[in-house]
Amino acid sequence: MAHGARGGRSGGRPTLEEVAARAGVGRGTVSRVINGSPRVSEATRAAVEAAVAELGYVPNTAARALAANRTDAIALVVPEPETRFFAEPYFSDMLRGVGAELNETEMQLLLIFAGNDRERRRLAEYLAAHRVDGVLLVSVHADDPLPDLLSQLEIPAVISGPRSAAETLPSVDSDNYAGARQAVEHLLSRGRTRIAHITGRLDVYGAQRRVDGYREALRDAGRAVDEALIEPGDFTEEGGRRAMTALLARCPDLDAVFAGSDVTAAGARQVLREEGRRIPDDVALVGYDDSAIARHMEPPLTSVRQPIQEMGRRMIDLLLAEIADRRPAAARGLDRRQMVLPTELVERASS
Repeated sequence: MAHGARGGRSGGRPTLEEVAARAGVGRGTVSRVINGSPRVSEATRAAVEAAVAELGYVPNTAARALAANRTDAIALVVPEPETRFFAEPYFSDMLRGVGAELNETEMQLLLIFAGNDRERRRLAEYLAAHRVDGVLLVSVHADDPLPDLLSQLEIPAVISGPRSAAETLPSVDSDNYAGARQAVEHLLSRGRTRIAHITGRLDVYGAQRRVDGYREALRDAGRAVDEALIEPGDFTEEGGRRAMTALLARCPDLDAVFAGSDVTAAGARQVLREEGRRIPDDVALVGYDDSAIARHMEPPLTSVRQPIQEMGRRMIDLLLAEIADRRPAAARGLDRRQMVLPTELVERASS
């Protein structure tokens, strides 16, 4: 009777000690099995797992995290206004990929916006308290202080695209240079001669690389780069409208547009239609991201597909590796990984 009451604690939650008694091993051995340690024989592992199943033992993840000086939480930090996060498919696709990969672990995901000074100060205080084990940074601008803050606090971090060619943090990005080349080469192959480019935010390294790809594709085809055909944008729909209006005023003879994102392309399309330009008859249009917007646009938008969900999954993989690496940050910096995933041009009726 006493044994039965102790095994179920009168209906209460079984303890680690009870699992150890049922399996005939020490408490430390049970802990090693639960934490996946290889320093346990197969027979012992089987006995502990059987005891866990019989008693219905559920590990106390909070206690384990505390003992390991861990929070079992990861922050996905977006240094943009919430409105942009919910308006652009890039962010939802990234979140989907991150969430899918994190589902395979016991880690919790926190979504944190840091689009203004007040939010950034609050985030800095939160991070300084070491309330997360690691941080994913999405949409990082060149002058963003957050990556340097994370380095100072020695919090493992991975960013979605490097800030420059000399990036020191691990990053995952698509091949922006090659993607832009694919777009321009496609337009050239369709006989277009006056190809404009609406850029993304030029304080984002990925947007700079797309401009590089645009220029080099034209040069390699023996075409001069007309700076008047390059108009700064900001990845938004309204930015696409503004840029397209400026381009038509300056270069009314343009016959193609490569936009920095599908959202930007949607804004450009509105202006082209308002001005009586037919797509693709008068002006061919190519976007970037291959989001749902591209598929549902009329006509459907040719777009450069970047594997955004896969990028999110790879970011989690890199971050978990960083968290598991207990070496000092300076030592970890010796083998920082910069991961670049390939892009693919998806041809549709707009070009």
